[in-house]
Amino acid sequence: MKLLGLLWLLCAVLWGCWQPVDTVKCSEKQYEHKDKCCNRCQPGKKLVSECNGTAESLCDACESGHYQQGWTKERHCNPHDICEDNAGLVVKTEGNATHNTVCQCRAGMHCSDASCQTCVENPPCQRGAGFVAAKAAARTSSPCEPCAEGTFSNVSSKTEPCYPWTSCEEKGLVVKVKGTNTSDVLCESGRRSSLSVLIPITAAIVTCLVGICIYCLVHKDPRRRVQEQIEAGKPKELMDVRQPTEEGEDVFPVQETLLGGQPVAQEDGKESRISEQERL
Repeated sequence: MKLLGLLWLLCAVLWGCWQPVDTVKCSEKQYEHKDKCCNRCQPGKKLVSECNGTAESLCDACESGHYQQGWTKERHCNPHDICEDNAGLVVKTEGNATHNTVCQCRAGMHCSDASCQTCVENPPCQRGAGFVAAKAAARTSSPCEPCAEGTFSNVSSKTEPCYPWTSCEEKGLVVKVKGTNTSDVLCESGRRSSLSVLIPITAAIVTCLVGICIYCLVHKDPRRRVQEQIEAGKPKELMDVRQPTEEGEDVFPVQETLLGGQPVAQEDGKESRISEQERL
């Protein structure tokens, strides 16, 4: 066993001695060619000729419709993808010398598979759910998603997303009706809201005052009502009054009667009736 181990160690030493002493080590932006490190072509370019002892690598720009994304030693650039209209694809990002064209499904469609080479029609998202573009690009199923709290969708659509509720505060208004997943918030003026509180209070106060006035009229002092009737000119016999003479003659009682609203004095004991003509 010991002899076998020594033989193995000897072979390893001999193998190490046979390896070249000066091994070529190139950087990431270089490649080895004939024991020499040649520069790779930068993104957007392709290799035309290898480097040699007197010249560096020769590169040239990619032709139109082609691209090269990284540092390379390739002699050809990659062609841009074509977004086939018949497959339901449209250009999302135009390609250039360093990047490929990016395709996406036309509005109202989503990818038929993970490679997204073709698209299929979206089923309409019902009210309360919205279209999510990211899901359309990443999934093969319908890209509809229920509207989250604070958003709504009030239509059935293949393209419309959920929209955020209106902010009443930003408009200087207050919320009248809270929003749902199928309807937006309804706003109203804060002043109007104050009136909706003040009007019932004012109506209650007015009702109380009217009630008090009615109560006072119904329970009014009878003597005061009589006095008001007299002042209003209603016929009523007044108290007898005596008018003394200057010579001390006997004073006869005088009776006052209202005639046509005017007091008429008449001595007591004389004819107290008034003729029909006078009455008229």
